[in-house]
Amino acid sequence: MTDALHHLTIAEASSLIARQELSPVALTEAFLKRIESVDPKLNAYVTVTGERALDDARTAEQEIAAGGYKGPLHGIPIALKDIYDAAGIRTTGQSHLHFDRIPDRDSRTAALLRAAGTVMLGKLTTHEFAFGGPSWDLPFPPARNPWNTECFTGGSSSGSGAAAAAGLAMGTLGSDTAGSIRMPAFFCGISGLKPTYGRVSRRGVAPLAYSLDHCGPMTWTARDAALMLQAIAGYDAEDPGASDRPVPDYAAPLTGDIQGVKVGLIRHFYDGDEHADDAVKTAMGGMVSTLEDLGAEVEEIQLSSLHDYSACCLIIMLCEALAVHERDLKATPRKYGEIFRDRLMLSSLLTGMDYVQAVRLRRQLTVEVEDMLKRFDVLLTAGGYGPAPKLDQVSKFYIMQKPLLTAPFDVTGSPAICVRNGFSASGLPLGAQIVGRAFDEATVLRVADAYEQATDWCNHRPPI
Repeated sequence: MTDALHHLTIAEASSLIARQELSPVALTEAFLKRIESVDPKLNAYVTVTGERALDDARTAEQEIAAGGYKGPLHGIPIALKDIYDAAGIRTTGQSHLHFDRIPDRDSRTAALLRAAGTVMLGKLTTHEFAFGGPSWDLPFPPARNPWNTECFTGGSSSGSGAAAAAGLAMGTLGSDTAGSIRMPAFFCGISGLKPTYGRVSRRGVAPLAYSLDHCGPMTWTARDAALMLQAIAGYDAEDPGASDRPVPDYAAPLTGDIQGVKVGLIRHFYDGDEHADDAVKTAMGGMVSTLEDLGAEVEEIQLSSLHDYSACCLIIMLCEALAVHERDLKATPRKYGEIFRDRLMLSSLLTGMDYVQAVRLRRQLTVEVEDMLKRFDVLLTAGGYGPAPKLDQVSKFYIMQKPLLTAPFDVTGSPAICVRNGFSASGLPLGAQIVGRAFDEATVLRVADAYEQATDWCNHRPPI
């Protein structure tokens, strides 16, 4: 069993831990051994906090033995994208600008995960400040895809995607401004959930674009994402964007039953406005058939062009990112990597009028999606155009050359999960997005979990 511990899901491991059939210490030791063995090939970690992890694991084991079991994350090894503050642990944002930065306070999410009894394995690779990458002129090398180490992980939660896929952490946290949770989920073959804007606190997480940033879990399964979301969801008065809404039991609806659920298929995003690979279209067709076999009612729908959504997201992101970084970019431009610097310099071409018009368009597009979700329980579309490209073929401006399929739901703030739904001929994962009504992550997770239960994609592991 020891050799297989890194392939347990959170749900499986928590059940064993709760019955005291699995030691959190043994589990943590297995993950630290796995990181030592595999991470040099993947560069998923910026910092491994081995001593902290073992201390957390021993504490969890003692608490559980004394009858103080806290819930399904107690004793579970997790890791954080290196834009999440963790008290006493270097948090760099993958940038020379913050190379020696050690926060004295946990981010809200890190504090909640600590309170839930998790074991902190370390900090994970990211594109510089969740924007500039994959870059080779930063303090740490870019993460590599565990399905093929010559390939891109997606960004910007690159290490989070690689670690969750390769069994280097049972759960990770990423951030999503234009797709930075769901893109790595697509390329790395995991489940990546972007909750509703305001559902999860961003306090203590390096900002990129204040009105677009989301924090969320990246895990092997949708069920595991539900368990992590349960721990981190909720109102935080220190996050101006936080919403004070009730937090439901996210695991309760995961019964596999989606009979009668109405699904709106946005085919034109990936087969009309732009054109995905044939493998993606085939995977999407197979997923629709599976959902219909499960009793869902799937109907093709029409929204505004993907190009409208993507342009809206890009203009807002560039303007708001410049507002965050303008002072440091002017004072110490050489402390930023070339890709971050060159991408953000494009912001100077935009005007206040451009930003205002994008914000106006955003409201129109959001209403359009909200109206569609009055007719449907969830929406469905592809997560990407094709399998992960080679790292050395990723353009400096790739996020601007073709509209991101993930960007529309950062514009609307809707909850969206990317789950695997097939593989390319070369063995690289593919995936789809399931999108829901604001603050209805429960239905999004219900559909994702039912699909995962009905297929065997979760049984395929990276060859690394």
